Amino acid sequence: MELQNLLWQVEDGVGLLTVNRPRALNALDGRTIGELAQVLDAAALDRSVRALVLTGAGEKAFVAGADISEMAGLSPLEARRFAEAGQRAFARLEALPIPTIAAVNGFALGGGCELAMACDLVYASEAARFGQPEVNLGLLPGFGGTQRLARRVGLMRAKEMILSGEVVDAARAKATGLALEVLAPERLLPHALGVARKIASRGPLAVAAAKRVMQVGLDMDLAAGCALEAEAFGLLFGSADAGEGMRAFLEKRAAAFKGA
Repeated sequence: MELQNLLWQVEDGVGLLTVNRPRALNALDGRTIGELAQVLDAAALDRSVRALVLTGAGEKAFVAGADISEMAGLSPLEARRFAEAGQRAFARLEALPIPTIAAVNGFALGGGCELAMACDLVYASEAARFGQPEVNLGLLPGFGGTQRLARRVGLMRAKEMILSGEVVDAARAKATGLALEVLAPERLLPHALGVARKIASRGPLAVAAAKRVMQVGLDMDLAAGCALEAEAFGLLFGSADAGEGMRAFLEKRAAAFKGA
């Protein structure tokens, strides 16, 4: 897999994906979105990858947004296709069976905020800034921001941010539910990788099932969601991992999960 704008490495069951366009503040152009889709497809097929951490290169930006220099020349039809390509890639990220963690190390604006929101967990540096400022360009969010932001922070708060183009600091992002924790810059990536390694040590089938049940169940009523949970709970009893996990507990040892 040949990558120009992303860095991808896997160690101890954790994939580290870095958007690597620091001179452009890691802005998302068409090539970068295509490479993102490539990496996510590879990660989904690689059973050695049990969690994924996503961050940005350099000290200033996670992802500062979509690449305006590329967008400025788009026709309405090309712009729609660009938005759809970004939405497909971010939906792929959201649907991965492995947990995904955004380590937001700087600006997460526009497409960068949308990218972070497509991850399961978000941790922020004290230097992080979040926002959907597209209205300042005469545009609106195109990679899912109008939908995911409201689901993360509530409709009224999302309207305030999107309609005003407001950019919030890391403390505000935590207070509104955009980020879980705020950390010193030097602690951000080690913390995110530590959480990822902890998750990667758990039963991968159980982790994948729990993620799916929570995501799908959120759009169901409580009874239907609980029925989905019971079905997934029962199915896991047919896995070798469940047998290994319960034996390990009874034998007071660490479980050796195989993902089977």
